[in-house]
Amino acid sequence: MSKYLISCCSTVDVPAEHLERRGIPYICFHYIMDGVEYIDDLGKTMPFDEFYQRVSKGSMPTTSQVNVGEYIEFFEQYLNQGLDILHITLSSGLSGSCNSALIAKETLLEKYPNQKIYIVDSLGASSGSGLLTDMAADMRDNGASIEEIYRWLEENKLRVHHWFYSTDLKHYKRGGRISSAAATMGTLLNICPLLNMSYDGKLIPRFKIRGKKRVIKEIVNKMEENALNGLNYDGKCYISHSACYEDAQTVANLVESKFPNVQKPIMINSIGTTIGSHSGGGTVALFFIGKKRID
Repeated sequence: MSKYLISCCSTVDVPAEHLERRGIPYICFHYIMDGVEYIDDLGKTMPFDEFYQRVSKGSMPTTSQVNVGEYIEFFEQYLNQGLDILHITLSSGLSGSCNSALIAKETLLEKYPNQKIYIVDSLGASSGSGLLTDMAADMRDNGASIEEIYRWLEENKLRVHHWFYSTDLKHYKRGGRISSAAATMGTLLNICPLLNMSYDGKLIPRFKIRGKKRVIKEIVNKMEENALNGLNYDGKCYISHSACYEDAQTVANLVESKFPNVQKPIMINSIGTTIGSHSGGGTVALFFIGKKRID
């Protein structure tokens, strides 16, 4: 069996320590905040609490994807060690980074024709692509080949469900994603948008729900509707949040009470600076394995 590694993008929104412990290197996206460029390195350069405090005070960070040259440099350090590569990217429905990785792959295979590079478009984001990456690492640790893992990921990546809600519309208004009138009315009515990831990897608003308690109940209801084996779900469940840990813990508690067989403890992660640049604070996201996403 060939020697290989699994790698991912920093947008997987799991702790750096977790990736290091599992032997999964990652490539960093970038963002600009208040005129200064930073790397999205899972909170090392700028702690998440500082990032979201600055966003709450009006900073509007902008993001940039990983370019072809960065991918070539990242991949080549492992190809030089004789390793094959399976890399899992942020959804192509949200970023052009996947295309950059594919171009880098074709360029490098001309130089390393006897090695393998597999690029998997996760069609997911945040801890959803983190969950997919972790499952790939589980297969690796159980002795699967790189080809077996690649095939499994392509066949099952749309089974990773992503449900997000937000209780703070100010960042959506500042970023121009909703109008000032809609933000004002939504705030007055205590509207919490509930979104999910579509089959083509785009984040789609699905419902407008009044009140945090109701939207927390509804996001867990979506897990009941879609999770593999329903309330008997016994797989992994990840949650990510942007500066609202207590809300994320409330969701985790409700999941554990409704799904007694879910793998515990449920991992609760911070939404990183790339995804957080678009969501702002007050967002909670729930990820699990279920029916294939078809819309």
